[in-house]
Amino acid sequence: MSDTILVVDDDPNICELIKMYLEDDFQVEIANDGRGIPEKIRKICPILVILDIMLPVRDGWEICREIRQEWDIPIIMLTAKGDETDKVLGLELGADDYITKPFSPREMTARVKAVLRRSRSGGSKAQVLRFPGLVLDIESRQVKVDGNPVDFTPKEFDLLLLMASNPGRVFSRESLLDKIWGYDFDGDTRAVDSQVKRLRKKLEILPDNPSYIHTVWGIGYKFEVQP
Repeated sequence: MSDTILVVDDDPNICELIKMYLEDDFQVEIANDGRGIPEKIRKICPILVILDIMLPVRDGWEICREIRQEWDIPIIMLTAKGDETDKVLGLELGADDYITKPFSPREMTARVKAVLRRSRSGGSKAQVLRFPGLVLDIESRQVKVDGNPVDFTPKEFDLLLLMASNPGRVFSRESLLDKIWGYDFDGDTRAVDSQVKRLRKKLEILPDNPSYIHTVWGIGYKFEVQP
């Protein structure tokens, strides 16, 4: 059986359209509301979730948050809204991409494949990156801070991995947006600032932790271990 993608949308026509364009490469499972999504994920083990925001019973925000509490599955948010605030909120909750209806089926297919490529690419030849108080296991995508496992969303992990693989290198916000979200993401650099804020909060749990991610004013950010 091919890899499975879960589509959660209350519009049967949208679901069938997505399925028609993806089923040559993937097994496609469909859910028309927000009920029982965790149970469905446990059953079918999808490699990616396409998730509508405006759903009956439970909205996409709640489901996205719930998925991120347990799984490191790429999520593409799907909505009729085009507000930039919605896009930033979705990314802060752990979504990997955001597509606004109406959309081109070919664009949908391209974005699905792009998200999967990014999620599967390590970004470093080393299997484990070690720093004072911080360990990144690339293969398992796990992070330990002061020896304790800390949960990271896929985007948070990808951002941390990119910067930690290049210590001392200064990344502009635009560069991080391009490398982590992809060149076709139509959001703005606030998504980067939001993710960095969340990263810092998770990395600096204890007072004696070193600082890892530093702001380079007027440019962007760099990863550097400083006491």
